[in-house]
Amino acid sequence: MTENHASDLYDAVNNWGPSDDFFLGFATAVPRARVLDLGCGTGGLTIAAANAGCTVTGVDPHRPSLEAARAKTGAGRVSWIAGNSRAIPANTHFDVALMTSNVVQEILDDGELARSLSDIAAHLVPGGRLAFDSRDPNARGWEAWTKDRTHKVVQLPEGDSQHWYQTTHVDEHSGLVDFCAHEITPDGTEHVLCGPLRFRTEDQLRAMLSEAGLAVDKVFGGYHGEPVGHGVGTLTFTAHRP
Repeated sequence: MTENHASDLYDAVNNWGPSDDFFLGFATAVPRARVLDLGCGTGGLTIAAANAGCTVTGVDPHRPSLEAARAKTGAGRVSWIAGNSRAIPANTHFDVALMTSNVVQEILDDGELARSLSDIAAHLVPGGRLAFDSRDPNARGWEAWTKDRTHKVVQLPEGDSQHWYQTTHVDEHSGLVDFCAHEITPDGTEHVLCGPLRFRTEDQLRAMLSEAGLAVDKVFGGYHGEPVGHGVGTLTFTAHRP
């Protein structure tokens, strides 16, 4: 699988939805906000925030995703940085920080996530705000990651591909869930990409935010203000630097 194909597939599977509306609204609530998008991926939301008048910095450790982001219309309005939270330039400050698309779950190590949150806090102005999402382990979303329940046909430049997810192992004590993303390309070739995600509880995430010096404002179960347990199985946090 080429990197261009992988990026096209990601964008086709993860098209614009309610989470993007939520995070874009959060970013633009402050007029002309300076926005940090940590874990920006292929940059769809990052560029949308820039188009809406924000001054945006997109940071991601996956260089092929950044290259895909840089190739998109409007990418010139964004400052793109390859790396993790330690790559945020010194003496830069932001009004808003985002970690979207459940990127928190891809940071498997608690120490690394704690460092990322501390780095964000250090670069937020007093009163600056953070929003991120992470799947709620109490919703047991991994149980729905089967071919029957996630299979879809997506349109790509070279034709239609089939795509689905399959959970392969769950350790509920640690919160680690192994899963595979399957694709059958237009020529019939099957690609399988596997990896883990970390599910953390609301209490764990609250404690990590507090340790980083960030105060929790709200926690939602979705992207329309639903209470935890009554949305779409997420923990959608908003917080601020006091």
